[in-house]
Amino acid sequence: MYDVLVIGGGAAGFYAAIHIAEKRPNTKIAILERGKDVLTKVKISGGGRCNVTHAEFNPADLSKNYPRGEKELLGPFHTYASGDTVGFFEERGVALKIEEDGRMFPVSNSSQTIIDCFISEADRLGVQVKTLCSVTGIEQIEQEGAKIWQIAVGENFMYCKKLILATGSNPKMWKYIEALGHTIIPPVPSLFTFNIKDKRITDIPGVATHAEVNVIPKKNFGKKTGKTKLDTSGLSSDGPLLVTHWGMSGPATLKLSAWGARILEQYNYQFKIQVNWVPEYHQNGLLELLLKVKQVEKKTILRTKVLDIPKRLWVNLVKAAGIEDATTWPEVSKQQLTLLAEQLTAGVFQVNGKSTFKEEFVTAGGLDLKEINFKTYESKILPSLYFAGEIINVDAITGGFNFQNAWTGGFIAANGVVEDLNADQT
Repeated sequence: MYDVLVIGGGAAGFYAAIHIAEKRPNTKIAILERGKDVLTKVKISGGGRCNVTHAEFNPADLSKNYPRGEKELLGPFHTYASGDTVGFFEERGVALKIEEDGRMFPVSNSSQTIIDCFISEADRLGVQVKTLCSVTGIEQIEQEGAKIWQIAVGENFMYCKKLILATGSNPKMWKYIEALGHTIIPPVPSLFTFNIKDKRITDIPGVATHAEVNVIPKKNFGKKTGKTKLDTSGLSSDGPLLVTHWGMSGPATLKLSAWGARILEQYNYQFKIQVNWVPEYHQNGLLELLLKVKQVEKKTILRTKVLDIPKRLWVNLVKAAGIEDATTWPEVSKQQLTLLAEQLTAGVFQVNGKSTFKEEFVTAGGLDLKEINFKTYESKILPSLYFAGEIINVDAITGGFNFQNAWTGGFIAANGVVEDLNADQT
C-alpha cells in the first residue's frame, strides 16, 4: 500500500514525485515505468542537450505557445512557470543558459545532467523507482470505507491512496482512463516537417532563411469529404525555414504543423502552402523594387542578388520565373519580373505527407481539458486521480514549451496531492 503511485517515469512523473516527497517527508511514493529506462524523452530532447524550458517569463505570453491549452494554462503559469523551473534546477546545482532564440539548456549541454539530477533527488528523498512495470489495469475500489486505487502490474496488484498519471501519449493508458469515465480527444501528430518534392528546392538542402508560410485552404473540403469543415483561414506562421532532403523544416513549418495539427490531419497531409521568402515585402512592393533595379543594374539577374536571401535559393527562384542564365537586367521583361516577384513572395508548394521532427514526437489530443481542475490537476470526475504532462490535451510549439507544461503540471499536481493527503489525516 502506497500513499502515492505515479505511473510514468518521464519528466512530469519525476517532477511530481520529487515535489511531493520534498513537501511531505515520509510519504510512501513509487514511480512505475513500463520500460527498462526512465526519462527516455528527456535523454533525446534537444538533440541530447535537453531543451529544459524557454526564457519567456510572462505567463500570458508563455501560454500563447500552446495550440491546445493556451486558455487553461494561464492560471497554472501564474502559479509555476519558466522562472520557477530555472530556480528548481539551480537550487540543485544544475545551471541553465539561454540561447539566442530563447531556448534554455543545461550549461553542460547534456541531457544526462537533468537525468542525474532527477534520479539523485528521487533517491535522496526516498522515492521508489520501479522499471519494467507495465500497468495492465486501473480500478478504484473500496477498502475499510475509503476509496483506494488498485493498479494491476502484470499478474500482481499495487494499491495507493492517490494516483498520478503522467504517461504521455500512451494509447493504452488513454483506454484505461476512458473506461473510468473520462473523455479522450483522439490524438493526431503535431510538430512535424513537410514532405515536398519540387525542383525549386530539391538541389539546395541545408539552405535556411526567414520566411512566412501559409496553408492554402481547400475549398468545399468539408462538403466533399463529409468531415467537419475546419477553419483554415489565418493558418500561417513565420520564422526560420530550413530546406531539407525531403522538403521543408525549421520553426516556420513546425509552428504551422502544431497550430494546424487537426486541419492537416483531415487533409491527410496533402495540401498546398504559399511561401514568402522575403516577408518584409508583399508582391507589388517587391515588383516595384525589381523594376527600380532594372533601371540601374547592367549585370545578369543570376549574378545580382538584390535581396537578403541565400544565393542558391535566389538562383532557383530566378530560373523558376522563366529567366535564362544569361538574361541581364536591361533585357528582362516586366512580365518576367512579375513572375519573379510572385516566386519570391507567393510561391506555391505541394505538400505530400509529413516526417517526424528529429525524435521529438508530439501529439495533439489526450484527456479532455474540461475534465481537469487546473488549480490542482485533479480529475473532476474521480477524486484522488491526478494528471501531469502530455497525457492531457495540451501540446506546444517547439522550443522547450512541452517540457514547461510537464514541470508546471507536475508541480501543481504534487501540491494537490499533498493537500489531499493532509486533509485525509485531519
